[in-house]
Amino acid sequence: MIDKHAIVDPSAKIAEDAIIGPFAVIGPDVEIGARTWVGPHVVIKGPTRIGEENKIYQFASIGEDPQDKKYGGEPTLLEIGHRNVIREYCTLNRGTVQDAGVTKIGNDNLLMSYVHIAHDCVIGNNTIFSNNASLAGHVHVDDYVILGGFAGIHQFCRLAKYCFVSSGALVLKDVPPFVRVAGAFAKPFGLNVEGLKRHGFKLQTVSAIKNAYKIIYRQGLSMEEALEKLKPIAEECAEVGLFVDLLETTKRGIVR
Repeated sequence: MIDKHAIVDPSAKIAEDAIIGPFAVIGPDVEIGARTWVGPHVVIKGPTRIGEENKIYQFASIGEDPQDKKYGGEPTLLEIGHRNVIREYCTLNRGTVQDAGVTKIGNDNLLMSYVHIAHDCVIGNNTIFSNNASLAGHVHVDDYVILGGFAGIHQFCRLAKYCFVSSGALVLKDVPPFVRVAGAFAKPFGLNVEGLKRHGFKLQTVSAIKNAYKIIYRQGLSMEEALEKLKPIAEECAEVGLFVDLLETTKRGIVR
């Protein structure tokens, strides 16, 4: 299933039913799982591990060296899970030894054209990155996050579950779960109501999430005061616990 015009290093491990298109370049220390399709002119550099049933479209650059001046040629890693769609001209870089040494992308993600994921980023599952969305290094993106086109995320930020980053937003701090942010610099603009509907959250849960949003953004509380008010609610609602987790662990502060 490897096109005769593809260039594949003999040491690359490619599943028998994977498809490698013409003029693709697969380097050493690359693993490609079952039923993954690699389109024409894709370049994959190792060490890179790619799981099953991914679709990687033409001209994507996968597993290239991190764009970090501290990088000294160390054999760092890119890991990609299963069933991801990676569209044209995406650039996904490996990690650095200054962090865990690995960039990770989970399962069932859609990365539209020209998306950039820098070194040491960790992407969860079921995310959508619209065209030209870009992550600086060390960014963590949790499950079900959506980034609009040309959104930019500063290094070391975290985007928590189900949050929505609008087109062109510039995010400099962590984004809490379920929150919708927009602008440069990004500010909160309510909850990701459409996302709550699509994922079928119960009315009682949605009410608790709305209450959590009001505590953080509408009552003039400090983060410490908001956290204390959220903890009892989190004991009854796991989704509110996501707010508590972020407030307790954030290092950059939250978009506010």
